[in-house]
Amino acid sequence: MVPRATSVDAYVGKRIKLRRIALGFSQEKLGELVGITFQQIQKYERGANRVGASRLYDIAGALDVPLDFFFDGVDRHPQPGTLQKEGFAQIRKAFEGAPSGSSDPMDAKTITQPETLELVQAYYAIPDANVRRNVLELIRSMNPQKPETSN
Repeated sequence: MVPRATSVDAYVGKRIKLRRIALGFSQEKLGELVGITFQQIQKYERGANRVGASRLYDIAGALDVPLDFFFDGVDRHPQPGTLQKEGFAQIRKAFEGAPSGSSDPMDAKTITQPETLELVQAYYAIPDANVRRNVLELIRSMNPQKPETSN
């Protein structure tokens, strides 16, 4: 029996989509780079299908990101059963502070806004991971509705 996709799978799918769009890749282009159909990319991005470890490795290579990119913001030490009990609400905590008019900052409308793409592209153009982390913390500190977090 194939395990059902979980909220972590949905989160990973949204991160795949975020990076794909930031690079200006279509689902078809990413599929070609990885050797799968664009329909399978769609299923991964929606969280409908789980991404296997070797496939995620291939996708990370095609999107030029380290594997941990797909898990940034996920609780690294969840309590057993937490994700099954709390579902996607557990993952959404990492995305509090959506732009006005959007209840989910990772929805397609938000991701495809020109300013979002520009911000993501500029962020990943910073070569030093420590500087990127500092930029992220600066942005987080500017949100009065969410306390600062340290990673």
